Parts: sequence; structure tokens; C-alpha cells
Amino acid sequence: MSGSVVVAGLGPGDPMLVTPEVQVALDRATDILGYIPYVARIAARPGLTLHPSDNREELARARHALELARQGHHAVIVSSGDPGVFAMASALFEALEAGAYDGNMDIRILPGITAMLAAAAKAGAPLGHDFCAINLSDNLKPWSIVEQRLRMAARGDFAMAFYNPRSKSRPHQFARVLEILREECEGQRLVIFARAVSTPDEALRTVTLEQATPDMADMRTVVIVGNSLTRQVGQWVYTPRAVTASGP
Repeated sequence: MSGSVVVAGLGPGDPMLVTPEVQVALDRATDILGYIPYVARIAARPGLTLHPSDNREELARARHALELARQGHHAVIVSSGDPGVFAMASALFEALEAGAYDGNMDIRILPGITAMLAAAAKAGAPLGHDFCAINLSDNLKPWSIVEQRLRMAARGDFAMAFYNPRSKSRPHQFARVLEILREECEGQRLVIFARAVSTPDEALRTVTLEQATPDMADMRTVVIVGNSLTRQVGQWVYTPRAVTASGP
């Protein structure tokens, strides 16, 4: 019996932002695996088994999905946003590499709308030119790497999108991020705090870097920092598509 593993992005929260391709995979699935609140977004139905698990069980979740597929199941691992952006797609391939993948399994990665892109669309077009995304959590990399990448991105004049900016266990780290940005960027740089975009709890706030404070962010917030050319037009924030030959 031939099974399959699909890693699917559920988007930022609004069911309307789940792609039709992902919905087809969910409808076909025999098993749904994922972090507890993501699996809770999937409606129960006959023939479907839900496998919620804790946030730090990514490799175990991936191995479980692969084993289900070997048994003939159609397993879907769900992530919020896009599964290839700080999410489960990489964990699946880590599990495959560790388990000597034989090349015969049906595996697909289905893209989704990221929180970063949903937040940018709500704000206008702050990522309209070159940008980067940085996960500010140090769970999977040293904090020194976070600081180094942050400085290099600021010096390169990239617009930046930050995931996981501030948690209860590391409230001090986002304060350090703001310190570094103020060392590298001008105080009038625009900063967007986009919380729970596309959900009933959505809140959007735009301030300058000198006005930004650590308590404006939590783990449900995506923070977007514009580049030196990012500006406001009315309520909208955008980054021009063109840069002069002399640079910013």
C-alpha cells in the first residue's frame, strides 16, 4: 500500500487564506500532525485521525508522519504560514536524512501565505524591495548568530521581518534587538508591529525606531523594519522599488 507525506502551510489564521491546493490535501488526509493550536484548526471527520503534539517535538512529528506513510496512510503535517519558513518542511528533511531516505516515498511541500507577507499586505508594501527574514528565537541557534545577522542586515539596508520577537522566557532579547537597530540605523526608520494578522485579535501599529519599545511585541507579533527609503503615504507604509546607483 502506497502512502504519502504532505507538509502544508495553513496561512496566518484566516481560513480564507488557506490555498485550494492545501485544502485538497487536508480533505484527502487520513492523519493530520502538527503543533497543538495548528491541528485544532482542522475539523474532525470520519476517517481522519488528529495527532497534536508540543511545539518542540518537530523531529518526532516528522518521523511519525513518515512511519504512517510507510503503513499506507496519507499524512499531512500542518504548519502555520508557509511550512518552509521557520517551520516543518526542514524538520521533515532532517528526519529523512537521518533515516536513510530510499527515494521512493511520495512527499510534497505545499506553500502557504506567511505571517510576514500577510502583515506586509495589511501595512501596504514595506517589503517592496530587497528584504530578509530573521527568527529572533535562540532555541535553535546561538544568540550571537542572531546579533550578527541583525547587524549585517541593517548595514546592508535590507528591510527586515522578525519572527518570534519576544517571549515570556526571553523578554530581554527584543530590547537588545532595538538597541542594535538604533546603533546601526537612523531613529526615524519605520517599524511595523503586526499582531495576529488575519485573526479577530489583529492589531497593526507603525512607529519610528526611536519610539519603538520592547512591550510592543510578543510571540504573536511579526515586526517589520523598513529600509532607509521606506516611507508612509497616509496610513500606508511602502518601500520604493528603485534605488539610485549611489545607494541610500
